[in-house]
Amino acid sequence: MKISIIIRTYNEQRHLSALLSAIQMQKISSPHETIVVDSGSTDDTLKIAKQFNCRIEHIEKERFSFGRSLNIGCQAAEGDYLVFVSGHCIPSDDFWLERLTNPLRNGNVAYTYGRQIGNGESRFSESQIFNKYFPMDSLIPQEGFFCNNANAALLKRVWEKDPFDEEITGLEDMRLSRRLVFNGMKIGYVAEATVYHLHDETWPQVRRRFEREAIALQFIMPEVHLNISDFIRYFISAVFLDCEAALLQKRLRSVFSEIIMYRLMQFWGSYRGNHMHRKLSSAKKEQYFYPQRHKIKH
Repeated sequence: MKISIIIRTYNEQRHLSALLSAIQMQKISSPHETIVVDSGSTDDTLKIAKQFNCRIEHIEKERFSFGRSLNIGCQAAEGDYLVFVSGHCIPSDDFWLERLTNPLRNGNVAYTYGRQIGNGESRFSESQIFNKYFPMDSLIPQEGFFCNNANAALLKRVWEKDPFDEEITGLEDMRLSRRLVFNGMKIGYVAEATVYHLHDETWPQVRRRFEREAIALQFIMPEVHLNISDFIRYFISAVFLDCEAALLQKRLRSVFSEIIMYRLMQFWGSYRGNHMHRKLSSAKKEQYFYPQRHKIKH
């Protein structure tokens, strides 16, 4: 059974070589191919992809959406299992691919996603977010429909019946996983299939990312709504918990201003993308936006 690894790219030269090298080093018996779906890179992204013998598909920037880009890669894929990985993610070991796709082969789930972590250069608050959504223990299957295509795998026969939404502004993974769960299928979280997720974003880019995802969340969960008091409460709580964690790690002085900016961009972007829509039940707001305390390992 063949695996098709699909990577969406736009100017990903900084981390792409490391990602493709890590893919080549994977210890897995199944044959696999790598497909790059590029949306108009102007750096060395395509040159690097060619050096690693990737199949390259193109999508015009004017037609780009996250779902449409993935659908182009899935359509071109020859594999029975579709693996999605961001162009700025790097597998942490040589067994990532085997572990991520095992639950699909075993018939336990239709869709899996793996753990994401930062590295020494990652922003502190983003690593805290990774801790919240990508814990250390696997859940196969899990409850609910959370999923993330920066590090995920899907049965191709499932995609053929239910492709990604091409109109949504983001969270195409959760849009699909919610439909799958509604139809009786299962999602699996594979903590052992870990990648380093390395965002290189300016502060406006951080804000726009959270704004775009908040807009998309309205289509998935139209009851979700943030008001200005939610923005203030979540921002203050997140800063407090991040500072507490940074203090325990003896890093507070070096990351304090970064924590303030990151959480401001996160919740201001979420508010901007979300506040015009209907009110949400408090439980859903707390689940998706309220920061959580994490145990710190010494």
